[in-house]
Amino acid sequence: MSGPMTVTVVGAGLAGCEAAWQLAQRGIDVTLVEMKPDKRTSAHVSDSFCELVCSNSLRSDELTNAVGLLKEEMRRLGSLVMRCADETRVPAGGALAVDRTGFAELVTAHIKAHPRIAVVSREQTAIPEGRAIIATGPLTSDALAGAIGGLIGDRFLSFFDAAAPIVTAESIDMTSAFTASRYDKGTADYINCPMSESEYKAFREALVTAEEAVLHGFEDKNVFEGCMPIEVMARRGEDTMRYGPLKPVGLRDPKTGKEPYAVVQLRRDNAAGTLYNLVGFQTHLKFPEQKRVFSMIPALRNAEFVRYGVMHRNTYLDSPALLDRYYRLRRLPRIGFAGQITGVEGYVESAASGLLAGIETARELLGQPPADFPAETAIGALALYVSGGSVGPFQPMNVNFGIIAPLDHKVRGKRNKNLAISERSLQIIGDMIGKNVGVSS
Repeated sequence: MSGPMTVTVVGAGLAGCEAAWQLAQRGIDVTLVEMKPDKRTSAHVSDSFCELVCSNSLRSDELTNAVGLLKEEMRRLGSLVMRCADETRVPAGGALAVDRTGFAELVTAHIKAHPRIAVVSREQTAIPEGRAIIATGPLTSDALAGAIGGLIGDRFLSFFDAAAPIVTAESIDMTSAFTASRYDKGTADYINCPMSESEYKAFREALVTAEEAVLHGFEDKNVFEGCMPIEVMARRGEDTMRYGPLKPVGLRDPKTGKEPYAVVQLRRDNAAGTLYNLVGFQTHLKFPEQKRVFSMIPALRNAEFVRYGVMHRNTYLDSPALLDRYYRLRRLPRIGFAGQITGVEGYVESAASGLLAGIETARELLGQPPADFPAETAIGALALYVSGGSVGPFQPMNVNFGIIAPLDHKVRGKRNKNLAISERSLQIIGDMIGKNVGVSS
């Protein structure tokens, strides 16, 4: 496909697929360039689009949480990612988790079946001609990264990200575990692995002294706080993990009737319930060390690890200096970006940036005024933060209520206030849809 009403989207991850879908749904022809299956990054294992390389959770699905609001905004705007996530969800309490294989395959099928999307399997090594959205993610290939660097003057920042291990359900010792969701919220979807004080302290000591894989240029200060390796967290203090992923609050062991000293949670990773991932256990320990140390968790003493944790580089733009609220280069607006390369952090945030970039690019090509998602919406607030809302050095960040415009009146209680912000946002989204911003799914 080529012509003035054609957009090249580079990268078939969450952001790229969402951007391509939004464009195509609005009558714009799309050439979607994806280097798989000919070439993969170090973090990818399948040929499907939208492969989830870290957790299989899209986090909270509640409107009292900012990411829950972001997901609902996307649903109402005809998001392909949210449609496929809802259709492949697996039990996860108040969170939205998906069967990662089923999710990726479903997105791939929809993209390949769309009559306005032409998929081209090759590595993009240069800046595309004409209108383009670059959504190559945190592992942009060296060749394209070099081309982008030549275009923007090498204004890149980078940090390291990590993925958690996965174990088979049948290898979990359920005599040393119990099923529950925190505060008994929703259904009992998590397997909880309690640890006594002595077990926890021995485990932490093993983590602190375990041998790490060699990573060129890695330093703890480069780690994004929201995806910190468990061993880095262990080094920060004896109780750091107990206030993080191993917190026992809201989890009562039925054997004792009390909260354990620490709890490792396992979350279902596929629809069949045969695989579980260790929640919050991103790591860059050597594989044998992962087996040795994580087997110290009583319920995982005989665990079968089908995937070990891995560490990889994430690269992102100095977006406030480069991009506008539509994720386009200010000095060359025919080129847009979407996804983690812009500095949004998280699956949902990446897809949301692709959704906005696709909508706004389509509207411009169709001669329509920009949608201009306002700061009162999660989608708009995220774009405005990325394009200039940060103070000091720009760092990736998940969506949160702190970047959404506050209410003009007081509401008592944090949950009530967050819910009021969400209700206001969804009213605005509804009004925008009424003005033809959205399209039928």
